Parts: sequence; structure tokens; C-alpha cells
Amino acid sequence: MRRRLVLALALLACAGSTQAARESVLKQIDLPHDYYWRELYLPQLTTGPDFASFTPAGDALIYSMGGSLWQQRIDGDTATELTHASRAYDNQPDVARNGRSVVFTRYDGNAIELWRLDLTTGREQALTSGGAVNVEPRLSPDGRQIAWVSTQGTGHFNLFIADIDAAGLHHARPLLGERKTTLDRYYYSAVDHAINPSWSPDGKTIFYVSNPEIAWGTGDLWSVPVDDPAKRSKVLSEETSWNARPELNPDGKRLLYTSYHGRQWQQFWLTTPTGAAPLPLTFGDFDRRNARWSSDGKRIVYVDNQAGNTALRVLTALGGATATVTPVHRQYKTPHARLVLDIVDEHGERTPARVAVLGHDDRAYAPDDAWMHGEDGFDRTLQSSETHYFHCAPPCALDVPVGAVNIWVQHGFAYAPWRKTVNVAAGPGVAVRATLVPQPLPAAFGQWISADLHIHMNYGGHYRNTPANLARQARAEDLDIAYDLVVNKEERIPDIASFRTAADPASLPHSLVLHGQEFHTSFWGHLGLLNLGDHFITPDFSAYRHTAMASPYPHNGVIADLAHAQGGLVGYVHPFDTLPDPAHDAVLSNELPADVINGKVDYIEVIGFSDHKATTQVWYRLLNLGFHLPTGSGTDAMANYASLRGPVGLNRVFLDTAGKRDAAAAMAALKAGHGFASNGPMLGLLLDEAKPGDTIAAGKHRYRVALRSPVAVQHLELVHNGKVVKTFALGGDRHTFDSEGDIDLDGGWLLLRAWNDGGDPQVLDIYPYATTNPVWLGDHVRAPSARNDAAWFADWLTRTIDAASARDDYNTAEEKRLTLDYLHQAREAYRALASEPTSIESTRGTR
Repeated sequence: MRRRLVLALALLACAGSTQAARESVLKQIDLPHDYYWRELYLPQLTTGPDFASFTPAGDALIYSMGGSLWQQRIDGDTATELTHASRAYDNQPDVARNGRSVVFTRYDGNAIELWRLDLTTGREQALTSGGAVNVEPRLSPDGRQIAWVSTQGTGHFNLFIADIDAAGLHHARPLLGERKTTLDRYYYSAVDHAINPSWSPDGKTIFYVSNPEIAWGTGDLWSVPVDDPAKRSKVLSEETSWNARPELNPDGKRLLYTSYHGRQWQQFWLTTPTGAAPLPLTFGDFDRRNARWSSDGKRIVYVDNQAGNTALRVLTALGGATATVTPVHRQYKTPHARLVLDIVDEHGERTPARVAVLGHDDRAYAPDDAWMHGEDGFDRTLQSSETHYFHCAPPCALDVPVGAVNIWVQHGFAYAPWRKTVNVAAGPGVAVRATLVPQPLPAAFGQWISADLHIHMNYGGHYRNTPANLARQARAEDLDIAYDLVVNKEERIPDIASFRTAADPASLPHSLVLHGQEFHTSFWGHLGLLNLGDHFITPDFSAYRHTAMASPYPHNGVIADLAHAQGGLVGYVHPFDTLPDPAHDAVLSNELPADVINGKVDYIEVIGFSDHKATTQVWYRLLNLGFHLPTGSGTDAMANYASLRGPVGLNRVFLDTAGKRDAAAAMAALKAGHGFASNGPMLGLLLDEAKPGDTIAAGKHRYRVALRSPVAVQHLELVHNGKVVKTFALGGDRHTFDSEGDIDLDGGWLLLRAWNDGGDPQVLDIYPYATTNPVWLGDHVRAPSARNDAAWFADWLTRTIDAASARDDYNTAEEKRLTLDYLHQAREAYRALASEPTSIESTRGTR
């Protein structure tokens, strides 16, 4: 049975009694780091165009936009919708040379299959089935064969080929087969892939991208004779990023492809079929992608993000004249009407917000100029596809199919979600007004500002973001501080030009944009560097195997010292997807315990792009040892992605700044632990008059707790020294709760947490979770389990020392000695703690 979003939202009242089964989008793909290939490679739902193909005469285009295929003359302003499937989105059209049909991809929430559209009759025909991911269909020049990329049978991206006729596909088969690399890859599978196929004009050769013995990037440009696949050959060595898409000119002399080589953005380059030294064809600080030649080789159609959203351009190859193909008028296959949405707050003031609109056809809709974003996972028993949403600066106008339309509006965590089903009739359409209702925490618990400490403004996504737009995204999410962490993606650092030590001048009065840095080393763990007062730290990464920066030195402790020297704060970001196991993990190289005991770490993202419960278990052990390590929170949102786990501000820390709204006050509150982290529930904790981050004496205290949540909460608990000491019985809709009482506590720490067993469709994360920072009970008091916790970290560091010792790519013996000395010293410090009685035990002995 089809389940629409309205049903999912209706079931939220039952969230406390059932566990949602959230799963990844296109879970059948067996590759690491899905947040890269899903965005950088797979077709996405965008309001602007994504892929285009010339018709044979070269005077018109067939392109994908908004989940449908459209046809438009290059010199015209009217687009005609060719396909419109319920519960599905179409993309990646390839027009047959005879102009009679077009092949394309169709995503239905479960798989991506190949389809064909007869342009004369309008008949649609499925070409593949079976639930694999099939993308990049390309017809041979004579129309008798088709090449594409499929995960069929393996879960990996492999190059397939088949014969094609009026009946469909015949003799479908992998063209190359699979091979494993001898290298230890991190971001890419050990199995090579073959992607981005295109045909030579004579139909004898396929050009593609593959990565045999390539550690970083999606690989080199290759060619393969269709009739003799064993004679494949490398055309050009090039560090590509999923969408190089080599295209041979119809004259067979020039090979066009997309590259960011030596730059921060992707532009067009030209080489030859034999791999002559490449030269750039286009320039600019934005991305040009998905290029196709016209049949006469005189023009190139492509998609760029120069204006932020995707746009369709046609470039004259000789001379560079560029025309923009804009669908001013749209002729839909089914009746549509205009929906105008206005959003106001409790004062009647227009307020930007996040909006999801779902038509009766189970398809998502947005204004023509809005950035459409899609979730990275969903519960298939509640939804037919992932949630898609956009940010609306009201009023927002969009075309939707006539009929029932479901609308969901959310503005941060301190407002209740607004939902409504409206009936849109043919004709002038309908105007809808959403009034947001606040549900703040009581003022006694603090004066809050919210901050997402881990955002990447640009990271190779479909869109091109700017500080001004990032501020608008934050404002729509009711986020006070958006911290852009400038970082590399492979060879480039897209946001390096935006880095500055002061607040960005594009900030809005209630949405401050700051720029920090993420230090990348997947060996030691990633660091967030905030409040850098002087300069960006280079190199921005270390321990990148098989490169000139392969050495594990500088380790994270060295980088922390460099950041602190310029007034920065250092945090461990998206720490753990699973709980580290010193006894059984194959490799354990994360440096967190060493850096904490050496005073290098100012915060940890307990709630971030990782598993919050796994990270919490590590955090509790550190707190048990008396380390005043506060939680921060960061979404790790790639804010220019079309497909991501949640928007900016999904994971945020609420900081009690006593009413101040500047960066200095926020950083002081973060370091002091004055606040809580959350992806939805808002928490208040008072112990007598003490707030999180404060220290009071052990003994009997009066507690007061508060919960305000946009989603139903299953568990609300007080945790003392890692153990639950009070479970609150939540009733009603589980969104609001207040309680107070007395509690007798030994030393150590106490915090309040809220969490759910499984996912919730209204929280675009793996599951709802929130935690306050601890209130400390006595000075320098360690918990009863401290000796065991210290021994656990000592064992952890033994494994880290083993991993660091095994590396053979230090630049010098001195680098290795410094690294191992640092780790040994930290391990001995933990061993010393493991041999000491806990402070609570000592106190008990004198009572």
C-alpha cells in the first residue's frame, strides 16, 4: 500500500510505542561513504535542470527538471513536460540519434531503473527491473546498443552493455568485470568501479572513468573497445570526483570532460583520445557539469550553478557565446495550479522556515528557484520515498498538481511543527497561511542562542553556496550561529576564499555566519577548529596514504597546539559510528583519549554526523575521570548538497550566554559547558540553582527539569556518573514535560538526556537525541568506575600505539618518535589513574 507523508505524520502519536525502521536511501549500494557518491554521482531531485541531451537537429533539448523530463527549443521560453510518474522521479535523458525515443532513469524510492519514452506516441517502457541502481544510460550512435552503469549483482558501480530494440534489452552483461585494488582506500571501495560511459562517434569505443590502483578520487579517463574489452587502455591520469563524464567530439579529435584540477571548482577541459596534455576550455568560481556535444560538434549543453541553483546553458564551442535555456512557461502533463504559502510567527511577522510539500501523486514540490534538498534515509513502512524540503522566505509560490497537497513547516526546535492538508483546485490556486506557535523552555533554565558548529558551506554539491545564502538557510532554521568549517574535498578547498577570523559581513542580525576549519585525518580522527584568530592552518590534512602527505605527523595534538596558539577552540567532530572496542577492533587509531588527558580538547560533538549513543558511551567514561569536556554539536551539513542528512542546524548546541548574541559569548559558553546539544528535544536542568557547566557540592539537592520538543520523546532520564538514576514517565503527546524533586548524589556529575529508540520522520537524523552538559558535584571528583574507565582508555591507546608504530610512511624518524612519545605518555597517565582510588571512594572512606 502506498504511504504518503500525511500518514507518516499521523503516526507520530504512536512513536513512543513503536520503533521506526530508518534505512539509507538506495541501501542496496555496497560502497563506503554514501554521503559522497549519493550526491556527487547519482541523479537528484532539483527544481532546476540536472542533465540534458540535444535532439538530432540540435535546435531543442530534452532535459530533466523537478523529477520529470522536459522538451524545449533552445531559442524558446516554453518547456513541455514529457513524463510525470507518480511516486517516482525521472532523470538523465539520452536522446536516440534518430530522434524517435529517449532513454532515461526513474527513481521510485526503492531503486533506479532504466526506461524508454517513445517521443511520437508517448509510450513509456521499462528497460530494466530487479531493484538495482541503474544510471547513466547512453545509446550507441546506431541505436542498437546501450551502455550504462549498474549495481546489479554486486552492489558496486559497474559498466554494463546490452543490445536494444523495440522489445527492450537483450544480452545485458557487464562489459569489464570486477577487480580489487592492492591499495588501502579510505573514501572508496576496495573494488574498482567503472562509471561515466560515453560512445565514440563510430560506436566502436566507450570512454569511461575508473580507478585501478588509484587511492584518491574516482579515477582516470579510460577507453575500451566494445568488441574486445580486454584491450582497455588509460587515456589520461586525472583526479576526478564522480562526474568527469568524458565526451568525445563528433569529429573524434577532442575529448571533453569536467575537472577541478588545480582549482576549487569544476570546469571543462579538453584532451584527445590519446591523452594529450589537457587544457581548460572554461573558467569560473562555480561548477560546470554534465556536458553533451551537439551532433555537429559546434555547441555544448551543460548545467552550472553560477547563480546558486542549477541552470541550463548552451555554449558555442568556438567563440564562447553562451545562451541560457529558461523555462519561462511550463506546459504540464497533468492539471496544475498555484499554491502560495505565507508563514508568520506568533507576532504576525513573516518568518522564513523549512517546508516540505507533497502532492497527491506522492511527489515533492518546491518553488522554481528554491533549492530542493532530500533526506539520506527514511522508514519505508511510513513513506514511499525520502523527505524532500526547501527553505521558504515567505510568501513562497509553487505549482502543484490539482488535488490534495500535504504541507509541513518547521522553524527550528523552539516552535511546534505546522502541518496541514489543503485541496488545490484548478484555476487561480490557493493561498495558505501558516502561523507558528512557540514552545520555548522556561526562562529560568537559561538565555539561549543556538549554534551548529560543523557546516560545510560548499562541498562539491549540486548548488553553489555563499555566506549570504548560508545566513538565510540558518535564519529559516531559527539558528543563531552557523559555523562554516572550511575543509578540503580531495585536492581542493572550495571555501578557502571565504575563510576569515571575524564574523562574515553577510551575517544576518539573528543568524551569524562564522568560518573555522576542519582538520582532516581519518587516521587520528577529525578536528573542528573554531575561533581561529590569525590564519588557516596548513596543511589541512595528514596521514593521506599514497600521497606526499602520507605521514601521520602532524598528529592531532600538534594541530590542537597550533589552533590554541591563535586563540582557537578544538573539538573532536562526528567521533564514533560504533563504540570502540580495544580488545577486538581490527585497527584503533583514534587519538581522542590522548588529546583529552593532555588538555588539547575543548569540546566533543556528542550529537553530530555519527551515532550519538555510541559517542555518548565514550564521553561518559571521560566525564567519569573528571575531565570537564563539554558537548558541542554539529550537523556536518554539506549545505550545498541536494541529498544530505538534514539541513544546517539539524544538530545544534544551545548555549546559555546570558542574553549576549556575539561569537565571543558563544565560545565562552561552549568551553564552560553552559548548555545542551540536540537534534530536536530542548532540555532544561537545574540542580538547586546550578546549571549545566556549574560545580556544586555533593549531597542532597533539589532538581528541576523541563522538556520542550517538536517530536514525541520516548525516554527522559537523569544520568549520574554514567548510570540512570531517574526515569521520568512521559504522558500525553510526549512533547512537553516539567518536573522537580529531591535527589541525593555522591560526587561526579549529573546530566539530563532525552532519546528515542529509533527514527522519527520529523527528525531528519538517525533518531532523536538530546543531552545537557553535566552539572559537576564537587571539585576534581572521579566516579566509582574511574579506574576501569582509565584502564579501558589505556588499552585503547595501546592499540593506537600499535597502529601508529605500524605506519611506514613517516617523513622522518623524528616524526615517528615524537608521535609515539606523545601516545606513550598519555597511556601512562591513564595507567596511573587506573591505579588510584576514585575520589568518591576516598570520600566515602572518611565519612
